[in-house]
Amino acid sequence: MRCAILGFVAGAAVLQNAAALPSGTTLAALVALAVLLCLLRRSLCALAAGALLGFSWAALLAHLALAPQLARADEGRDITIVGTIDSLPHHFGQGVRFHFAVERVLGARIALPPRVALAWYSGYHRAVWQVGDVRPGERWQLTVRLNRPHGNANPHGFDYEVWLLERGLRATGYVRAEARSNRRLDGFVFSAGNLVERARAALRERILRALQGKRYAGVIVALVVGDQRAIEQSDWEVFNRTGVGHLISISGLHITMVAGLFAWLASALWRRSFFTQAQLPLLLPAQKVAALAGAGIAFLYVLLAGFGVPAQRTFYMLAVVALALWCGRITNVSHVLCAALGAVVLLDPWAVLQPGFWLSFGAVAVILYATTGRIAVGDGALREALRLGVRTQYVVTLGLVPLTMLLFAQVSLASPLANALAIPLISFVVTPLALVGSMLPAPLSTMLLWLAHLVVEALAFVLAGISASDVAVWHAPLPSAPVFCFALLGTVWMLAPRGWPHRWLGVVSWLPLLAGQPSHPAAGSMTVTAFDVGQGTALLIETSGHRLLYDTGPAYSPESNGGNRVIVPYLKARGISRLDGMVVTHSDVDHSGGALAIMQTIKVGWVASSLWFEHPIVRTAALHRRCSAGQSWNWDGVRFEMLHPTIASYDDPGLKPNARGCTLRITARAHSLLLAADIEALQEAQLVAGAAGSLRANVLLAPHHGSGTSSTPAFLAAVHPELALFQVGYRNRYKHPKAQVYALYGARGIRRLRSDQSGAISLQFGPALSAQEYRVVHARYWYGR
Repeated sequence: MRCAILGFVAGAAVLQNAAALPSGTTLAALVALAVLLCLLRRSLCALAAGALLGFSWAALLAHLALAPQLARADEGRDITIVGTIDSLPHHFGQGVRFHFAVERVLGARIALPPRVALAWYSGYHRAVWQVGDVRPGERWQLTVRLNRPHGNANPHGFDYEVWLLERGLRATGYVRAEARSNRRLDGFVFSAGNLVERARAALRERILRALQGKRYAGVIVALVVGDQRAIEQSDWEVFNRTGVGHLISISGLHITMVAGLFAWLASALWRRSFFTQAQLPLLLPAQKVAALAGAGIAFLYVLLAGFGVPAQRTFYMLAVVALALWCGRITNVSHVLCAALGAVVLLDPWAVLQPGFWLSFGAVAVILYATTGRIAVGDGALREALRLGVRTQYVVTLGLVPLTMLLFAQVSLASPLANALAIPLISFVVTPLALVGSMLPAPLSTMLLWLAHLVVEALAFVLAGISASDVAVWHAPLPSAPVFCFALLGTVWMLAPRGWPHRWLGVVSWLPLLAGQPSHPAAGSMTVTAFDVGQGTALLIETSGHRLLYDTGPAYSPESNGGNRVIVPYLKARGISRLDGMVVTHSDVDHSGGALAIMQTIKVGWVASSLWFEHPIVRTAALHRRCSAGQSWNWDGVRFEMLHPTIASYDDPGLKPNARGCTLRITARAHSLLLAADIEALQEAQLVAGAAGSLRANVLLAPHHGSGTSSTPAFLAAVHPELALFQVGYRNRYKHPKAQVYALYGARGIRRLRSDQSGAISLQFGPALSAQEYRVVHARYWYGR
C-alpha cells in the first residue's frame, strides 16, 4: 500500500508539470493498465499502478476544474450577479477582497464560473461605505467586471493562475462601486462553509478589536484562524530569515497539542463517568473516547485554519491513528504518514506544487527516520522530553537543508537558535493564550490577548536582532537536480543510526549545494530578462561580470510592488546578491515602484535616473547620477550608451516625466538593444534628428508600452528592429499597446512579443540573437494557450 501511495503522489506531481491535459481516451487506457498492474501484486507494479492512477486522477480533477470558463467576449463587461460571500474578506488600504459564490446572473444570458475572486475598491463613489459591511455568508447583488484568470509569469515567481485553479476561482474582477444596484440581500445564508467562515471572521474581528493598533495583532490572528494576510511584509522578512515562519500559523504542532489536551480531558472525564455512577468505560473504552475527541477537535481546529496543507497533514495522521485504535489495529508510523500523504493529494492534487507540502511531509519523514527507535526511555520524564526536543530540532534543521535550498535558494543559519526560543514560546504560551483569549468574554479575553501579544512583541524584538546579522542566512543559487540528489543522499547518510561508518562525511555532499555561484554569459555576450511585471517596465541586463537593472516595475499596493514580488525573488533564486547598477528612467510608478524595495534587499552599486534630487530613490541610493545623453561605459566587451535626455532638459520645469525617460542603447558583439522608456513622439523626433546613426538596434523596447503617442514611422525606420518587446499588463486600462501601433510594427515585418501573452522574455545576445518566452518554455496546462 505504501508503494502505491508514493506512486500516486508521484503521478499527480508529473501531471502538474504537463503542458497539456491528456484526452479522456488516454485516461481510460491508463486506468485500465493500472488495474492490470495491481493484479500482479508486486511492489514495483504497485508503484507503477499508483503512478498511473495518480496521474489520471489529477488529470480528471484538472479537466473538471478548467471546465467553468468566462467567455473572452464577456471580459470587461458590466454584469450584475447575485451570490454569497464565501471566504474570509481581506481588508486592505484601497478596499476589500473576497471570494464570491455566484448563484445567478441578472439581465443577461452569460455563463459564469460558480466562484470568482472580487475586489471592491474605495474612493470612487460616495456609496462605497458598504465595503466595510461585507461578511462571510451574506447574499449580495453586485455589478462587477470580470476577467479570465491571469497572473504574471516569471521564472521562480508565484503562479497566481494555478493558485486560482486550486481554489476553484475561474474568474477575477472588481465591483463597480458606483453601481446603484449593489446591495445586501440577506444577512446570512446557511451552509457548513458559510458557518465556518463566519466563525473565523467573528474570531478575527474580536482579536483585532481587542488588539487595535497593536503591530503583531496579525500574528495572533494567524495563530487562531490561520489568516496571515495582516502580517506586515517586514515582519515576514524577519520570520523567514530566522527560520520561524512555519510557527506563524496553525501548525501541526499546535493542532496536535490542542487535540492531545482535549483527548486527555475526554479520557479523564470518561474514566470518572463524568462523576456519575453510569460506569461509562464498561460501555466504551476511554481510549476510544479520547481518540474520537482528539480527532474531532483537530478537525474543528483545521477548519478554523482554512484547511492548509500542514493542518491537513496533521489531521489526517491523527484520524488514521484514531481509526486504527477504534479498529484494534497496530499502526506503523510510516503507514500513518503515507495515509496522510495520499489523503492530501487525493483531495487536492495541486498541493504538490506548494513548498509547504514538501516541507511539512519532509519534516515528519526526517523526524521518523532519525528518531524512531533510537531514543531510549530514561528515568526522568522532563530530561527525556528535553532530550527528545533537542534531538528533533537538530534532525529537522539538518534534514531539511537540501529541500530548503531547492525551494528557497537560502537556508537560515540562525534557525536553531531562533526556533529554540520561538517553539516553546509560540506553542506553549502564545497559542494557548490566544485561543483561550479569543473565546472568553471581555475583559478577561482582552487581558489574555494583550499578554499573548506582549510575548510575541518581545520574541519579535529578539528575532529582529538575530535577523539583522549578515550571517543569519546563507544564500546560493537554486541547485540542479544532480546537486540536490547528491546533497539529499549525503543528508540521509549523516542522519543514519549510530554505528553507520563515517556519518560526518555526509557534510561533504553539501559543498556543491551551498557553494554554487550565479551563472554568467560568456565574455562579449549579454543576456536580457524582460520581466512580466504587469503594466510596467523592468529588465535585467547581464554581461560576463556585471549586472544592470533597467527600471523596477510598478507599485501594486503600499506593500507590494514589482521589486519584492517579481525581481527580488528572481535574483535570490539565481543567487544574485548585488547589482552593479540600476537605471530608473523616470518617476512614474510603473517604472519606479519597486526601486526602494530592491535597494532595501539587494546591494546596488549606483543608480542613474532622471528624478529630482529630493526623490526618495535618489536619497536612498549609495551613489546617484543623472541620466544624460553622451554618457557611455563598457562592461566585459559590451557597450552602453545613454542617448536621452539631454542635460539641458532638466532646466525645463514644464517637461513631463515621460519626456526625460532615460533611453539606453546596449551593443553586444553584432547585436544591439534599444531601451526607449516612455519617450513620446517629440522626443523620438529629436533623437531621429540628432542621433539617427545611434538608434539602429536589433531589439527595441517599444516606447511607452506601445501607446498612441509613440512609435512614429520615422523612429521605427531609424531603429529598424527585428524584434519589439511590449511590457504591458493583461487587459490594462490604458489599452496598451494601441491596436494601430501594434499593427504598424507588424506591417514592418517586426516580430512582436508581449509580456501579457509570453510572460517573462529572455534574450540571448551572442554570436546569434535568440528569444525565449516563459509561457512557452515553461508551458502548463492551466495557462490556456
